[in-house]
Amino acid sequence: MTENSTPSEWRAATRLLHAGEERTPYGETSEALFLTSGFVYDSAEQAEATFLGDVQHYQYSRISNPTVTALERRLANLEGAEDCVTTSTGMGAVSSALLAQVRAGERVVASRALFGSCHWIVAELLPRYGVETVFVDGADLSAWAEALSKPTSAVLLESPSNPMLDILDIRAVCDLAHRAGAIVVVDNVFATPLYQKPLELGADVVVYSCTKHIDGQGRTLGGAVLGRKEWLDDVLRPFVRNTGNTLSPFNAWVMLKSLETLSLRVNAMTANAGKVADFLASAPQILRVFYPGRADHPQHELAMKQMSAGSTLVAFEVAGGKEGAFAFMDALKLISISNNLGDARSLVTHPATTTHHKIGPEERARLGITDGVIRFSVGLEDAEDLIDDLRRGLSAVAAR
Repeated sequence: MTENSTPSEWRAATRLLHAGEERTPYGETSEALFLTSGFVYDSAEQAEATFLGDVQHYQYSRISNPTVTALERRLANLEGAEDCVTTSTGMGAVSSALLAQVRAGERVVASRALFGSCHWIVAELLPRYGVETVFVDGADLSAWAEALSKPTSAVLLESPSNPMLDILDIRAVCDLAHRAGAIVVVDNVFATPLYQKPLELGADVVVYSCTKHIDGQGRTLGGAVLGRKEWLDDVLRPFVRNTGNTLSPFNAWVMLKSLETLSLRVNAMTANAGKVADFLASAPQILRVFYPGRADHPQHELAMKQMSAGSTLVAFEVAGGKEGAFAFMDALKLISISNNLGDARSLVTHPATTTHHKIGPEERARLGITDGVIRFSVGLEDAEDLIDDLRRGLSAVAAR
């Protein structure tokens, strides 16, 4: 196989098509799909040398696969990371990054504003294995400083957060975390690799649910962990290959195809999100709108310092609590109700009864997730059609 080097001056859209291209002797234009579980050796001696690590040869697709490797190389190039390890799901990426790093008796500090399953890992799973976990208000640097005044193994945060789009000062948190001896894991799903580079802000590890914008068309599950090659090789890879949290070659191939249109999709979705946020902010039935690209976002200045655009998610609160939110959502004809996000199709969900219902009402209240909050993942439809559909929802709220 022949590998194509990536010129350093290439911009993101070009890298998404060509970074780390590797062709078989057949010279295919589209990446080859190696849909195989195992690989053969020329000799018993080659097999032994492969397992000893003396030669580079594919062994088994749970460990590595050429199609998966192609995706990992392209994602690492896009992120500006030394290396990448993919996983079967986004939560597989988050859980593997934490479980591979921490040991019984160590500490994990996390932002309180996390996706529901991430919150469960920190609040429920890690303590079962003797790991001390601490939650902090992500926007409060004094709370971070207090929590990180003791030795800590890992820090987990999202920015923007799910679902309220809180913006955390990634560089400031990283500085505090590193003084405590921690690695910093940043979930960058909402910002996407196009609009925010956590590694450049001091983070050690970046995680993605590739299910979201990277596939972005509702077809496949997958995750990615990116960072320093030494940490990935010594800490993460042994955990992933021995626990079996592996991305399938077919899903990797689909995501390689999806990356070719990532910048086109995300830029168009972001333009739509800005228009939708402005429209919702003018509606009397909407109590609050949260969009990092708007000047009225509480951390707009920080958001624009860390991000190059507001991205594709909008959060807003409908008057009338749960009943108002449900009336709004049930009246929609074009926008679908789904707990997925980052999709080409516009999707809304009610976090209090779906993605964040298990964290309980008290914790939701601390995070500002009221019963009227709706998370809107803005898609590729015409913005005026989306606004027309939102008017239907607003009319249903007004008619209550």
